[in-house]
Amino acid sequence: MANKTVSADSGSTFNTLVNLWPYMWPADRADLKARVVWASVLLVAAKLTLVAGPYFFKWATDALAGDAKVPPPLPAFLLVPVMLVVAYNVVRVVQLGFNQLRDSLFARVGQHAVRQLAYRTFVHMHQLSLRFHLERRTGGLSRIIERGTKGIETIVRFTVLNTVPTILEFALTAGIFAVAYGWKYVAVVAVTVWIYTWFTVRASDWRIDIRRDMNDSDTDANTKAIDSLLNFETVKYFGNETMEAERFDRSMARYEIAATRIWTSLGWLNFGQGVIFGIGMTVVMAMSALEVQAGTQTVGDFVFINAMLMQLSIPLNFIGFIYREIRQGLTDIEQMFDLLDVKQEVTDKPGARNLTVGAGKVEFRDVHFSYEENRKILKGVSFEVPAGKTVAIVGPSGAGKSTISRLLFRFYDIQSGGVLIDGQDIRDVTQESLRASIGMVPQDTVLFNDTIAYNIRYGRPQAAEADVRQAAELAQIGPFIERLPDGYRTMVGERGLKLSGGEKQRVAIARTILKAPPILILDEATSALDSHTEQEIQAALDLVSKGRTTIVIAHRLSTVISADEIIVLKDGQIAERGTHAALLREHGLYASMWDRQREATEAEERLRIARESDELGVVVRRRTSEVSQD
Repeated sequence: MANKTVSADSGSTFNTLVNLWPYMWPADRADLKARVVWASVLLVAAKLTLVAGPYFFKWATDALAGDAKVPPPLPAFLLVPVMLVVAYNVVRVVQLGFNQLRDSLFARVGQHAVRQLAYRTFVHMHQLSLRFHLERRTGGLSRIIERGTKGIETIVRFTVLNTVPTILEFALTAGIFAVAYGWKYVAVVAVTVWIYTWFTVRASDWRIDIRRDMNDSDTDANTKAIDSLLNFETVKYFGNETMEAERFDRSMARYEIAATRIWTSLGWLNFGQGVIFGIGMTVVMAMSALEVQAGTQTVGDFVFINAMLMQLSIPLNFIGFIYREIRQGLTDIEQMFDLLDVKQEVTDKPGARNLTVGAGKVEFRDVHFSYEENRKILKGVSFEVPAGKTVAIVGPSGAGKSTISRLLFRFYDIQSGGVLIDGQDIRDVTQESLRASIGMVPQDTVLFNDTIAYNIRYGRPQAAEADVRQAAELAQIGPFIERLPDGYRTMVGERGLKLSGGEKQRVAIARTILKAPPILILDEATSALDSHTEQEIQAALDLVSKGRTTIVIAHRLSTVISADEIIVLKDGQIAERGTHAALLREHGLYASMWDRQREATEAEERLRIARESDELGVVVRRRTSEVSQD
């Protein structure tokens, strides 16, 4: 694949073609190169055939008019007017055949270019940082890529298959006019084409701004629609269907206005083009008519000039269409090219080696990190997770707990300090090998809208069916899956919404088991679950973490009692550290957090018991009333 960066900043069709050329002339595809060569040959053949057609028309006219002053250099059998008419139409059919064969040959070349650029954009999106994706809107991003892909196809097809042939045809027409009728005809035609092109460019540039407004409103409407549908339940919870519909309609109203202006401006553009070419054609035909009257041209010449101009009007009109399409295509891919120009925030060093995990010891050394310069998140954090041990990280919201996991996965690079695995700085190894060595069970498990088997196998795509089932059994979700009508082929729905929170967590655990990483991160994996489900999930997590270096980021302190060490973060610094029992004896921040959570748990338990007692009392009173009535 070509590595040259495509840029829309130049705004030049020529520069765009230069940038796209490596995709249309791929170095590793001799078959596509051959298609380009043959398509070029057919392009020239089609235009040579096209300009030959009007000659047969001219000769047929002269033959019918009985004008023999300029006998055509043709075989005798073609001097018959009917045969000349037949020959004229045969030439047109042959020219059409050349064009269609050319388009068919080039189709694969164009689609290959589209595919390669779309693939490159998709890969680039996954290479960009988490910061970029957190700041972007998914709906708008998908729309930009969709329009950009179509825009690339437009540019490839119209520049190669239409602009070059049109230029060639104009050159041939000008040459024929200059040789046969003199430069004054060429001058009139050239001025007409220049004014026509100038008007088309100016009008199309004006329409580009309207197109941008339409694209912006389309992106905005699509983003709102996707956001609303992804948050379907939230919309229902608050009864805001009308508000969502009104937000969407406001965006579509902007789109309606811009789209109306697009079609109105197109009408004026087409009308202006027609007037300009009509005036130029009138001048040329009047010049020819005067020469026919003077006897310096034949009626066949008059018909020939008319046919050549009418023939030229088709690609000339198409030049306007081509220019509009190319400019609109450039507008459509402008944002896509901007995406390609976004630099990767986190990159592998030149010559980065693969991470080699032996024991699996994790170490943070005086780590300083901030998402923004004026807001420090971690301020000199240092700790060690011994191989095969479990270290829990707790603390108030905003203390920097989840940032620890993001830095270990190297979603961001730290400002100073070091993050090491078995003594290797993670900035010195490849990101692929780093992330292959770490497993994650997050708080909010998001599943792909596919089967349960697909989501479990996501941990190791090449895993056998037996391995998938074993992972599900270890995650304590196997029996549940077996009871489903479609078993492992059950679709989980958008973001896994067809499964409960506990079921989604078990799927996440199963795919982490299948991945079998030496290092494991549990990022508040049970905080969103009820107490009963939490206990079941915790048992599965204990099984997964056994023998692995494990970092537990927790909100519920009851899940970290058995950790080998507990680190308490506050304001981006380590406030306390030790075992559960040791931290309670210190009566510090951890102890106060433990007391608050215990009181809240006891209050919930008392409320549950009271509710059950009330329900039992109602039942007893009902039964007593029924007995007394009997």
